[in-house]
Amino acid sequence: MVRLAVSLRPELTEDRRRAIDFTVAPHARGDVDWVAAGIADQGVLRRAATSAHPLLRRAVARSPHLPPDLLRILSADTDAVVRTHLAVHHPDTSEEVLLSVYARLGGTFSAWMATGHPRFPREGLAARYADHAEGIHRQLAVRDPHAGPELIERLSHDPDVRTRQAAARDPRLPLPRLLAALTQPELASNAGANPALPPGETAAVMDGAGVPA
Repeated sequence: MVRLAVSLRPELTEDRRRAIDFTVAPHARGDVDWVAAGIADQGVLRRAATSAHPLLRRAVARSPHLPPDLLRILSADTDAVVRTHLAVHHPDTSEEVLLSVYARLGGTFSAWMATGHPRFPREGLAARYADHAEGIHRQLAVRDPHAGPELIERLSHDPDVRTRQAAARDPRLPLPRLLAALTQPELASNAGANPALPPGETAAVMDGAGVPA
């Protein structure tokens, strides 16, 4: 810890910082005071983004003020936490980084934040991922606004339960399959929240769940 603290001192030269032996836990996310204080200072951002120390790069990746060249550098960083911070905090994070964070982190909060990013792709996801070997990717196909009812129905039978649940919530799911999903325990709550469910069926679902009218 002493070596780590010394290596974070802002007055050290980069060569000196590189010479210090340090270890950072793979998922350490702690902030660095002088980076946080200079989150919009271009000199501070550049110094931290080009540091050999991953904790500094993780700290600066939280800044939404990174200029394009530093964003490109950090987008290619080998440290996964750096890329995760970019996906959560930077408005211009690339589709490639957003998709990689989503695929790596699955159903976590950070993955959810990545999918809500304004640059997270929508169109073309069905063609790219509907037949992917991993369920976490097949879930993306449901997000494609051009995915047809046949594909949504097919995905509602997917081996991956989260993919089936995503399809059961989708209003493009054909009505017969939507009604059948209501009878399946792992899909019932998702199908019950589907906006395409007819009012009579919605009332039946609420009655079955004991929700007062």
